[in-house]
Amino acid sequence: MTRIINALSEVSASYDALFVDLWGCVHNGVTAIPSAVAALQEYRKTGGKVILVTNSPRPRAGVTKQLVHFGVPVDAYDAIATSGDSARSAMYRGVVGTKVWHYGPVTDSRFFDPLEILENPVEISRVPLEEATGIVCTGPFDAEAEPETWRADLEKALARDLKLLCANPDIVVDRGEIREWCAGAVAKMYTEMGGESLYFGKPHAPIYDLARRRLHKLGDSIADERILAIGDGILTDVKGAIDEGIDSIFISGGLAASETKTVTQPDEQALTDFLKTEKYDPTFTIGHLR
Repeated sequence: MTRIINALSEVSASYDALFVDLWGCVHNGVTAIPSAVAALQEYRKTGGKVILVTNSPRPRAGVTKQLVHFGVPVDAYDAIATSGDSARSAMYRGVVGTKVWHYGPVTDSRFFDPLEILENPVEISRVPLEEATGIVCTGPFDAEAEPETWRADLEKALARDLKLLCANPDIVVDRGEIREWCAGAVAKMYTEMGGESLYFGKPHAPIYDLARRRLHKLGDSIADERILAIGDGILTDVKGAIDEGIDSIFISGGLAASETKTVTQPDEQALTDFLKTEKYDPTFTIGHLR
């Protein structure tokens, strides 16, 4: 059974690195969460390394700029690994062909910027659905629209037997007080319709491999048992950590705040019931990162 803790500092001495989710943990989609920023700054002062591991479909540079906008200071982390970077690498290796239909908002167009670190990348062209060899989904066109509005386009893609590359496996996020759909919800619907969806963010292995590479570039060789994952997604952050053999802290006051009755800390019985239903048991749980 998970252990409820009151602060990161209660357990952080047992770990040399943190893999930390962003949305719902370090910021709320609008602004930084001060207690989380302070906790990460204090951890880094002890010599610990912080890798921000996010299912954002944006490249690392785009997330860096976003963090500045949200007020997350650079001394709160060491490096960033994004689902977008992992998925872009796969796209430029040709996993959905060379002519792709972009299913997502125009604000995600930087996803298609050249990837210079990859040897011999394929040349990618964005084309209409009718000409595509595959789909790159960075999110719904309208993140607040009902999912049934996606079905018509996905039926056309399914009829052409197109693979869908999902740049963000998250199902939903909360932007302040507004809940929005993510690319993972589109991919889930497509899979349920009989299509094939390819994932590269949490809880899937590629993003953890990328995070370890980012950590290694800092000059540290750290074993998995000395890495602690932190996040508010039970099916992304916690499941991914368990699958990778990494300990985890579940932030109950994020996506599952209602189910766990979290204000400052989770209600113990509500948390127990929630984890029993979800069938994933994090190492630790805390209401909010602090």
